[in-house]
Amino acid sequence: MKKLNDAEIIELKKAQQNELEGTEVYGRLAKLAKDPRNAKILKKIAEDKKYHANIFKKYTGKSLKVSKFRVFFYSLVSRILGLTFGVKLQERGKEAAQKKYTRMFNTIPEMKEVIEAKKKHEAELIHLINTEKLSYMSSVVLGLNDALVELTGVLAGFTLSIQNSKIIALMGLITGISASLSLSASEYLSIKSEAKPKAQQRAVKSAMRTGIAYIITVIALVIPYFLMVNYVASLMVTFVIAIMIIFLFNFYISVANDYNFKKRFIEMATISIVVATLSFIIGYLVKTFLGFKI
Repeated sequence: MKKLNDAEIIELKKAQQNELEGTEVYGRLAKLAKDPRNAKILKKIAEDKKYHANIFKKYTGKSLKVSKFRVFFYSLVSRILGLTFGVKLQERGKEAAQKKYTRMFNTIPEMKEVIEAKKKHEAELIHLINTEKLSYMSSVVLGLNDALVELTGVLAGFTLSIQNSKIIALMGLITGISASLSLSASEYLSIKSEAKPKAQQRAVKSAMRTGIAYIITVIALVIPYFLMVNYVASLMVTFVIAIMIIFLFNFYISVANDYNFKKRFIEMATISIVVATLSFIIGYLVKTFLGFKI
């Protein structure tokens, strides 16, 4: 059997550390899971990770400590943002590590078993969770997308035509709340029209999530106008907030649903900025040619 070199020892220590942390995280998640099937799978994965950590320990000869912060972080994220997101966030980027493990097949006989077990875990994780947070994600997407595109455009148009931060904030808030109610009603009626037994119950929850996502986004976008006197500076801060929301939301979606983060982020940010820019130009034209000003 080939002897491990220093670089391989370092990689094995990282792997051992990851498996130990995974043991703790999945063990906690198994206790938190409400679905017995989810709990059973998570517990099995925790046991496998502990087994893998012991394999690596045999070759590193080290007893490593678990990072309590990382265990707490992943457990907390899973509770707040959903089990699917927390699990996939922890597994994110593990493919590169597995490629390094394949180079140790001749050195560590058990490595093939470890990699096969990891691939099995990934397949199980894909079908593992059907959490309410993720099942209603399309409704949240609808609320966020509409609010970001419409409100950035509305606020940009109001900014140059009205030129008064407080009035812009009030008009933006009223417009946003009205639009959220309209969108929620449309979402409710759309889902209610489906010929499914549980359509009514799902319709109410979907409508509520769409409306809540819309209103929260509206409030975040109009806050700068309430806090700042300079309406142009308020618009700039609103743009920054919009980009931050787009970034965070698309990161969540890309992790939970295995989407291309960069592509989705650029697409959504571009649409919002283009709509806001066009609205800003319209506001300027209204002010210049119609003489509308408050």
